[in-house]
This record gives sequence, C-alpha cells and structure tokens, in this order.
Amino acid sequence: MSSPLSSLGRNRKMPLPEAPSPGRPVPFKQTISLEDEDVLFNNILSSCPRMKLQTETASTSKQTALAKDELLDSSRTEELEAKCLQLQNRVWEMEQFLNDYGMIWVGESESLSDSELLEKSPETGPEIQPSQAFWKPGHSTASRFQVDFDLILKNVKDLNILAGEGESKVERTEGGARLRQLDPIPLSLYKNGIVMFNGPFRSYEEPCTQQCLQDIMDGYFPTELQRRYPEGIPFQVTDRRDVMFRQSQRWDTFPGQGQKVGGLQPTDSNFQETSEIPGPKLTMDQFLNRLPRAVIRDGQVMDIREPIREALQGTGGTKKSSVILVETPSLTAMKERLKISEQNRSPSASNISTLRIKSENGDQTYIVKMSFTETIADLRTYLAQYRGTQSNLYDIISAFPQQAYSDDSKTLEEYGLVPNATLLLRPKRL
Repeated sequence: MSSPLSSLGRNRKMPLPEAPSPGRPVPFKQTISLEDEDVLFNNILSSCPRMKLQTETASTSKQTALAKDELLDSSRTEELEAKCLQLQNRVWEMEQFLNDYGMIWVGESESLSDSELLEKSPETGPEIQPSQAFWKPGHSTASRFQVDFDLILKNVKDLNILAGEGESKVERTEGGARLRQLDPIPLSLYKNGIVMFNGPFRSYEEPCTQQCLQDIMDGYFPTELQRRYPEGIPFQVTDRRDVMFRQSQRWDTFPGQGQKVGGLQPTDSNFQETSEIPGPKLTMDQFLNRLPRAVIRDGQVMDIREPIREALQGTGGTKKSSVILVETPSLTAMKERLKISEQNRSPSASNISTLRIKSENGDQTYIVKMSFTETIADLRTYLAQYRGTQSNLYDIISAFPQQAYSDDSKTLEEYGLVPNATLLLRPKRL
C-alpha cells in the first residue's frame, strides 16, 4: 500500500513551452539581428561621453594617488624621525646605565665606518657631519667616579643593623656549641682608595672598588662578599677621607709629582699621607696557625710550620750575619782623612790590610782595618773590645789555604794577610 505522499513525486505538471523555467537561470549567447543595428549604433555614440568621463576620472584618481603617496611619505618620514629620536633616547639611557657602573660601550670591530654608511645611504638630504649623524662608542666615556663618604657611613649603619651587629649567634665547637658575636670587617676609607680586611690597598680607579662602593651607596651589601657572607656581615668603618694612601715602592721613584691621563687630580696639597695598612699585625704564631701542620709530598709527610718558624727566627743557618766594623787606629786615620777637603787631602795609605773575620757560629762578621806591621796579638786585642771574651779561647784560622795563625808575635805581612784576607774563629780545643 503506497503512501499518499508518494504520489506527489510522480504526478508533476510539465511547464508550457512559452513559460520561463522556474529553475536557476542558464547563460545563453545573445545573437544580434539586423534590425537592431540602429539601436547598437546609438549605444556606441552614447558611450563616448561616458569614456571621456572615465578618462577624466582616471586622471583625477592618479592625482589623488600621488597626493596620498606624498602624504604617506611625509608620515613615514615623521615616523622614522620619531623612531630615530626614540632610539637615541634609548642609547643615552644605556650609556647612563653603563656609566653608573663605570663601564663604556666599545662596539664591534667589524662595524662599518661613518663614511661607508653615508655612501650606502640612498637618500639625499641636508649635509650632516658623520660625527653628528652617528654615535661613536669612544665619545661616551665614563665620568669620574664620585665617592659620597657621608652616604656610605649612613648606609653602613643601616646595613650593620640588618647584619645583626652586637647580636650573638650559635657557633658549633668540638664539644658542643657556644654563643659568639660576629667580628666586623674593617673598612678604611682614604682620599684615593680603600683598605678592606688587612689589605691590600684598592684605588678608586679600579672597577672592582667602584662596584663595591656603589653597592654600599645603593643600600646593598657588596656583591663580592655575597658568597662568603650570604647573610651579611657588619662593617667597622674608619673614616680617613683626608688622608692620601701612598703604596710603598721597592725602587726609587721619580721625585716630582706625576700625572696620569684620566687620573684623579689633587685639588689640595695640604693633606696627610700614610703607607701603613691599618689593623692589627699578625704575630708569628697567628701566621703559623693558618698554615697546615704537614703536607704529603712524594709519599712522605713533611712538616711545614717548624721550618718556616726557623726561617723567620733566623735559626738553622738561615739568619743573616751582622757586620761589625771594628774600631782601629788605621780606621780612625781614614775617617779623619775624609774630613779634609780634596785639595788638601793627602794620598791614602797603601800599607793597610782589610780583614774579614767570621765568628764561631757565623752570626757576626768583623771588618778590621790594620797596618801591615801590626801583629796577631794586636788583632786579638781589637776583637776583645767587641767580643767581651778572653783572646786566648779561640784560634784564628783560614779555610784556604788551611792554616792556623797561632804565633801572636808575627805581623800580618809575615803571615801574608795583605792587602786583604778572610779568616775564621774556631773554639780552641782543650
């Protein structure tokens, strides 16, 4: 049995041939008949004013486009100028930032020069000098580092409070624990630098010193102490801003006042000078306690402290012997001769012998000036004035040639101890 709705699909009415199709329109190619030539000619004539109008409209559009291009170029120029000004401000801010930390921008070695950049620029405009058109890293030099002593002292007080100045902390020991206060770091401020701990001296021109003081002036603990004291450490500041620290030199320096390019220029010559590192000096025991007791070298345990102690004390044959100039008539005559002017001075005596005599332990060296005709007994008499011992308790010998000078009645010339000789004193064998 079929549904009533199924008959709707079968019984369709066919459209009449004259009636238009109710579906979507189908494109057909239009044919032009002979009777429509007049209509076509009239349409062509009527389109001529329209073409003229389109030509005028196209010309007007071209002018409008040119005006728009000029407007875009001007706006683009203004945008580039604003961008350039913004970049210049950023460069200036970066220079100021680097300047605060004592640094300058040096650029890259492969950067183009100003003349090359100008030649590659396709735009032509008002003539600008290269030094004015481009930024040069060398022109942005860091200003002289200024130390605000009052600000440092003020901030150090606040930092000491944060670090727990005067508070006691628990310190572990071998048998337990004890309360111990933190030892503050000594910091001495000078006119030309600082001394932290026990030295060395650090000039204000050093970047690490500038960074350390800049951190304190900004209200922070120095960055260089962060790893060693992560929780902070109090400071004991000594304000000596009016004292110029002079580092001791191992050689003779130029006696005048030196000058250095970019260095600190002295503004006041009425200031004090010092070359002594502040703070307590380490004793020998304190120094030795910082050294390891022993080290292992080539499989052997070697003591460290005792050899260094002996070297510092001068024992073990390492002590430098003192030189003693023995007073004799020949030496007195030589001193008197030097007091006379060179014009009236008599020629020096040619019969003077110089003897270098080592004591028994080698600690003293005696320099004796004697005449050729003086005897060994006279030599013992001169030595007794400085030794305070009896002259017959030692022997006078020479190492090369090995010989003992026991006859006190013989002269220096008879023994061949002229014009100079090196002798030794040896305890007399009983």
